[in-house]
Amino acid sequence: MAERRHFPELTTLPDVAAAHAARQPGTAAVVCAGRELDYAELHRLSSRIAHAALADGLRPGDRVSYLGVESVEYYATLFACAKAGLVLVPINFRLAPPEVEHVLRDSGSVLLIVDDDLREALSPVVAALPDLRVRGGGEADFAAWTEHASETPPPHPSGPDDAVVQLYTSGTTGLPKGVVLRQGGLFAVRDLLAGAGLDWIDWRDGDVSLVGIPGFHVGGIWWCAQGFAAGITTVAMPRFDPREALRLITSLGVSTTCVVPSMLRLLLAEPGADKTAFASLRKVVYGGSPIAESLLEAALPVLDCDFAQIYGLTETGNTAVCLPPHQHVPGGPRLRAAGRPYPGVECAVTDRAGNPLPTGEIGEVRLRTPARMLEYWRMPEATAATLVDGWVLTGDAGYLDDEGYLFIHDRIKDMIIVGGENVYPNEIENVLTKHPGVADAAVIGVPHETFGESVVAYVVPAPGLPPRPRDLLAHCRDRLAGFKVPSRFELVDAVPRNPSGKVLRRELRKSFWDGRDREVN
Repeated sequence: MAERRHFPELTTLPDVAAAHAARQPGTAAVVCAGRELDYAELHRLSSRIAHAALADGLRPGDRVSYLGVESVEYYATLFACAKAGLVLVPINFRLAPPEVEHVLRDSGSVLLIVDDDLREALSPVVAALPDLRVRGGGEADFAAWTEHASETPPPHPSGPDDAVVQLYTSGTTGLPKGVVLRQGGLFAVRDLLAGAGLDWIDWRDGDVSLVGIPGFHVGGIWWCAQGFAAGITTVAMPRFDPREALRLITSLGVSTTCVVPSMLRLLLAEPGADKTAFASLRKVVYGGSPIAESLLEAALPVLDCDFAQIYGLTETGNTAVCLPPHQHVPGGPRLRAAGRPYPGVECAVTDRAGNPLPTGEIGEVRLRTPARMLEYWRMPEATAATLVDGWVLTGDAGYLDDEGYLFIHDRIKDMIIVGGENVYPNEIENVLTKHPGVADAAVIGVPHETFGESVVAYVVPAPGLPPRPRDLLAHCRDRLAGFKVPSRFELVDAVPRNPSGKVLRRELRKSFWDGRDREVN
């Protein structure tokens, strides 16, 4: 096997850019949409962007929002922010304008970089934020912006303990929270695995990595950071497309990839998806939502490579638990497990008071990891409720077996996962109840063969003319990202609630999930 690539001395993104630009300047760092930046070009471009941002009046600690599809400029901007001591706020390009406005206002972003084809729809938001500087996200826009900027890195980059990215994750209150991650946390799991001599997730000489998870997700940005730190080539797509992914794997000799289960299912359904097409793969890492055993057992013989499952949260800096390759045995007893914690990471299952529960007993999953978030941005009470004595309270329900493997049973916070995207019912309910024809609403997730789950809304009509499903659909589409829009609307006389008013979602979910041994798909 090729030699493992691990450079523990590289603890920040500026370190990574400088070291690989000197060590292997001509090696492709990132390939996207037919364009390529080698490590020398990535180093130079990111330095120019850093200086251009500082020339625009930004100061260390300022937030830079990026709204657009994957591009080589996006990854150069990530490095630029680290070099200038700025914090990158990647925004999901699927969000509706009101959702984007919340992120911009909550983060206090000073600069917005936005793809040209998104600017028109966003013009009312930009008009409402007169102090926000706006730059285009296209190749020509970056060239004009950085034309006269220095290619020498700024003198005071961010350090391992400084914030470098702020990722927005939906919350049960209906408003996304900004999860602030430190730079050193991006590389913590890398060092834990290498230090223990484990190859659950590793990088080798000659690796070509395909990232299927978008860079506005912690999984996408974390995965790419690992590849850059190892000095290998990362291949990205503006949007995940299974046909294009299959072509890239075959034509570029992709050896390792990170996907969510729904992407894996779509990939396997493509014509020509056989052993020959996947011959270059040595490892598939998947996560973001639980995987169906049937999908995993179908994928193992066709892809014919190592598989590793990762489990974690944005709040844990992505992965904290891994199901290693040797446990991926068809029919094996742990195929349904999320995995076991990495060396140096702790996992506990507790009751509501925080007391550890016996093996096999279901409770709340808690994780202690050096990669955990610094805080929820400007939300000290929410931070204190999630970070308790160094533990991250996940809100997931699960249990541990006698060898420390974690099994996820349910989601305490009612979260729905649609194709790897986190969806919280309360956020959708808040939108629905703003429709004049809706008196009450409840939202649940139901099984979906491709995307894991889909969203179903139960709506109590207001007195008078009941709303039509197509009107509710249009109402939601104007205010929510597409993956959050319910796939079905059921008109009901009342939403089941307990005496304190909490929606009894289990009553609504029961008919859909009966006969399954866990209530995640």
